[in-house]
Amino acid sequence: MNPLLLTDGYKLGHKEQYPQGTTLVYSNWTPRKSRVEGVDKVVFFGLQYFVKEYLIKRFNQEFFEQPKAKVTAEYKKHVDHYLGVDYDIAHIEALHDLGYLPIEIKAIPEGTEVPIRVPMFTMVNTKPEFFWLTNYLETLLSCIIWQPCTSATIAKQYRKILNQYAKETDQTNQEFVTWQGHDFSMRGMSGTESSLLSGMGHALSFSGSDTLPVAKAYETFYNADVTKELVIGSVNATEHSVMCAGSKDDEIGTFKRLLKTYPTGILSVVSDTWDLWKVLTEYLPQLKQEILQRDGKLVIRPDSGDPVDIICGCEHENPIVAKGVIELLWDEFGGTINKQGYKVLDPKIGAIYGDSITLERATQICERLKQKGFASTNVVLGIGSFTYQYNTRDTFGFAMKATYVEVNGEGREIFKDPITDDGTKKSAKGRIQLYEQNGEIVYKDQVTKVEEEKGLLQTVFIDGKLVVNDTLQQIRERLS
Repeated sequence: MNPLLLTDGYKLGHKEQYPQGTTLVYSNWTPRKSRVEGVDKVVFFGLQYFVKEYLIKRFNQEFFEQPKAKVTAEYKKHVDHYLGVDYDIAHIEALHDLGYLPIEIKAIPEGTEVPIRVPMFTMVNTKPEFFWLTNYLETLLSCIIWQPCTSATIAKQYRKILNQYAKETDQTNQEFVTWQGHDFSMRGMSGTESSLLSGMGHALSFSGSDTLPVAKAYETFYNADVTKELVIGSVNATEHSVMCAGSKDDEIGTFKRLLKTYPTGILSVVSDTWDLWKVLTEYLPQLKQEILQRDGKLVIRPDSGDPVDIICGCEHENPIVAKGVIELLWDEFGGTINKQGYKVLDPKIGAIYGDSITLERATQICERLKQKGFASTNVVLGIGSFTYQYNTRDTFGFAMKATYVEVNGEGREIFKDPITDDGTKKSAKGRIQLYEQNGEIVYKDQVTKVEEEKGLLQTVFIDGKLVVNDTLQQIRERLS
């Protein structure tokens, strides 16, 4: 599809709506509000993907490299019938003649945590006749960028929670945390690109992921090499169809067969297809020697019920249910008590829970395990679409707003500040400069062009060319 069709319909008339003599439109992308409790900084991530995939690849393949008559006629056909007018496409033809996008994007480095209301990047046209292009691209940009930023931010919150509890209950096993948050979200996302962008955001904070295409995407867009670095990884694991195929009457036989099929490494087995508690108290004791003698770890995966209660136990008339998964595994397999005084399961056995996990539930699981005397690292959390799909652009109030224009050679500092709003939608004014103050990124608006160039915003894309080409490793290091 011609990427110029990837826009909101109302953008089509804006070229004529700007004041006569407009030659420059300067806009910024900003998270304006947090709707996630305790989060006041947002991870900037995904711009390099957007630039490579859309501003370069798709614009080149689907617009600039297409025959001018063909691509402009198609554009006119759709717009004419959409608006019911004879639409003038002279500006589209002129853009095709130019052969590249006359746009400059200045941004802070990806992987930076940016305070709410501080701009992440700016965009401006580099040729006066294409002033209309800056905000024409807003729709496409917004559609792509909000999700990787949002998922990267939420993943970072999970990492902070798990880091903190590991520090408090199992400090010598701190490195395990990179595997403790595992991305299970792909099947529940709104589309393949959505799952890809969200999964890439998750992988900035964790190595565990079942979203396989993330590895290829990081090689394509962020210069990773899966043969030389850990991008993402996972383990052999069953699904309910495997357990059902083995039959309910011989579930223990399925466990035996799986343990023989995978004599080494980590094996995750979904264990609540029928009766989780029977698996924990009847089948596993019978398989104890095979499990302990195996060169690897058997991971038990509950998949239904309240995650906190299932893992940690709860008040219940059934003493087995009251104990929860981790305590039951301890009762059967034991383990060690670490230097901090917390119980750590035998390395041959473990647990993962991957259904309906949230930041709040992750905290509750870690806290209740701690209160019971167990290290938080005894469980892995599968973070799925219940976390990553229940978000919108408004989760962090992302918006792209124009703050400076030039009309007939005159610079105008523009802004919005609705009287009916609570202040969320109030924009900056004029050109913007980012700088560091007391270890925090802050911004100053209404600066001169010279002042802006001295700030933290650096050109990453200009006139069809990528200027900054970051690696996954660089971005992970900034975020760590």
